[in-house]
Amino acid sequence: MTDAPVEAVLFDIDGTLVNYERTPGDLLPLAFEAAGIDPFFHAADYEARYGEFAEESRDVQDLRKRCFADIAREKDRDPDVGRAVARAYAAERDHTRVDHIPGAHRALAVLDSRYSLAAVTNGGPGMQGRKLAAVGLQDRFETVVHAGYETAAKPAVEPFQVALSAVGAGAERAVYVGNSPESDVAGANRAGLRSVLFNRDGPEQSTPEPHYRVESLHDLVDEPWA
Repeated sequence: MTDAPVEAVLFDIDGTLVNYERTPGDLLPLAFEAAGIDPFFHAADYEARYGEFAEESRDVQDLRKRCFADIAREKDRDPDVGRAVARAYAAERDHTRVDHIPGAHRALAVLDSRYSLAAVTNGGPGMQGRKLAAVGLQDRFETVVHAGYETAAKPAVEPFQVALSAVGAGAERAVYVGNSPESDVAGANRAGLRSVLFNRDGPEQSTPEPHYRVESLHDLVDEPWA
């Protein structure tokens, strides 16, 4: 790992800086009920397939329709049934009903005085913009790269490269903070950044292995990469 001084800190958004008040597990049963359809898949099925449809979708609503229709097809259901559930889900989802994760405001305020800040998120511009605005973080980043919409989705290298270019930093002088080993750690490692895995549940084995781990966003103020 390089010893070059860090110039930029990049962040994931969902699960790292903000969380929905209601999880997909909360919303999906409501969507089935509203659509008048007996449940035929779980939120984990949706979450596991999300990344497959990011690049081809116009926005998250389109992505969800594609995903739910494909799940329905795999379960020998009419794809239109999946699309109906997706429409009901969208009616229930409110992207402003989010909470900031403890320590987010302090960490970003302190790090902003030391580094260039950017975000790389697998989420559409409108949706992610509303989340950041709802928790008062909309002005914290020099750029927000919406992977899967403006570039390939994480863990592809491209969104990290686009963010680094925007802030004028090389990969060897940047770190990336995220909560997902599969998309955040893997993508940052591939792109040559130092990865920081944020896991509020405490230490656990992950693949791929991050360069650093934190259990609280407050820990970022101490710059574990320094």
